[in-house]
Amino acid sequence: MKQSVAVFCTAAMVAILIGCSEPVANTDADVKAVKDNEVQWNKDYEAKDAAKLVAHYTDDGVLMVVGGPASKGKAAIQKALTEMVADPALSLKFQADRVEVSKSGDMAYTQGTYTLTVTDPATKKPINDKGSYVTLYKKQADGSWKAVQDAAISEVPPPAPAPEPAKKKK
Repeated sequence: MKQSVAVFCTAAMVAILIGCSEPVANTDADVKAVKDNEVQWNKDYEAKDAAKLVAHYTDDGVLMVVGGPASKGKAAIQKALTEMVADPALSLKFQADRVEVSKSGDMAYTQGTYTLTVTDPATKKPINDKGSYVTLYKKQADGSWKAVQDAAISEVPPPAPAPEPAKKKK
């Protein structure tokens, strides 16, 4: 009798511990989902589809690009991306060399490199940029991953400032 009570108590304790433990995230599947998302995101840039591009962000997402202020929220991101894809020279490609998913499986980040071609507003000629990026993702209720923070850091030094006009002698 004492032995069956001990077995029952041990089994009950194991069941309680299993039931109370944090669920383990399926990290491999999540890493693949985040990578697949970025593959699709590149295709959406290639198609220059602002609506599809903004769909990669959460409602309160933030986009930080070189040479401009942070775009906070979907409306601001939509405006920035609509202007960006209107540029006929636009070409953006990025690839993560690091993808990490939190143990809880609800947050992830990617880190990688990008290449960008856009039209210089001053010269109207294409300019090339390259650099690094970091994107922080949040897993959505439907299992998709959306960007909460997206930041690009250019490796290209800014152009030298224009010389000041010569002052006239009095």
